[in-house]
Amino acid sequence: MNVETEATRPRRIVAKVGTRLVVDPDGQVRHDFLSRMARELRGLMDQGVEVLLVTSGAVGIGRRMIFPPGRRLRPSERPSAAAVGQPLLMRYWAEALTNVDIASAQVLLTQDDVVDRGRCMRLRDTLEDLLSWGVLPILNENDSISVESVTFGENDLMAAMVAVAITPAELLVMLSDQEGLFTADPRSDAAARLICQVQPHEDVAQFASGAGGPESLGGMSAKIEAARRATDCGIRVVIADGNAEGVLARAVRGETIGTCLLARPRMPSRKAWLAVHLMPRGVLVVDDGAREALRQSDGASLLPSGIVAVTGHFHEGDLVTVQDRAGKEIARGLANYSAAEVARIMGHHSSEIEQVLGRAGASEVIHRDDMVVSSIDTV
Repeated sequence: MNVETEATRPRRIVAKVGTRLVVDPDGQVRHDFLSRMARELRGLMDQGVEVLLVTSGAVGIGRRMIFPPGRRLRPSERPSAAAVGQPLLMRYWAEALTNVDIASAQVLLTQDDVVDRGRCMRLRDTLEDLLSWGVLPILNENDSISVESVTFGENDLMAAMVAVAITPAELLVMLSDQEGLFTADPRSDAAARLICQVQPHEDVAQFASGAGGPESLGGMSAKIEAARRATDCGIRVVIADGNAEGVLARAVRGETIGTCLLARPRMPSRKAWLAVHLMPRGVLVVDDGAREALRQSDGASLLPSGIVAVTGHFHEGDLVTVQDRAGKEIARGLANYSAAEVARIMGHHSSEIEQVLGRAGASEVIHRDDMVVSSIDTV
């Protein structure tokens, strides 16, 4: 048991609650769960812990209101079902929270609210106000207006982005009806064991498989991807069973519960924003030498000489990912050149850029200050 001391105990957390905790398979709201979670939130707030709640469940509630039990939604029907279910979801949460004297506020987001730096800062100010007033922000994706270009995809990733880019937290707790990450599917493999702790450099993606229920877009693979974005930015992540008694308090205290993904050292806010940015416009493939330089030195920039391929249509200042020859992402950052320009200067020495392009420019394709290197070992 690794119990936090008072000095190291997180003072701000993001708690994400999955669909299957909020509603049962028939779309019935689990009021007992909401009431228990409200009591847990009250307990944390009484201890001075600031909490932001990310909740799923609107689509499930909306489906039950419109269609008979067992009717599966087509993807095109999800936004409308969310529009029906969202006010009810907030009503049920508000009722449970009011019973324990917690005021709450609804905050609906699209990806643009986090990706756009200006909107992100304004959203941060709003959430800071709510927290300072003792109000619990309840966040969900604005599914009714989200389209492919501005959707988070699922709330696990949104929770990580909220934890990192909007309101820097020390802890992200992802709650579902699963105990945590296992070495295999425990429902079909009796030898499967729970992975209690994951180091920042460990790649456990091979253990994450399967999706959520019919109203859930996530699953363990989505949770691991989201968790990695948070841990790369210095936020500890716990994936645990929301049905476990006292799960939030235990996670805050640092007790062994579910799967804990340990964090890297906290990075500056600008780099943290880059790390969770969801809209890379292109890919730069680098050779082994450039890969090693980026992995082994936090102060290395990406030079054109190490680039072997470029894909996508991006402009100067757009976010791009950096991959090795095997297709593994090793970094992401803001490009100093467009895709067409990178295609012309790749493989060249920095001193040759002006001659190739006919104009002077940065010596780096991505400067180290505008780049975040992945914590996962790519060897």
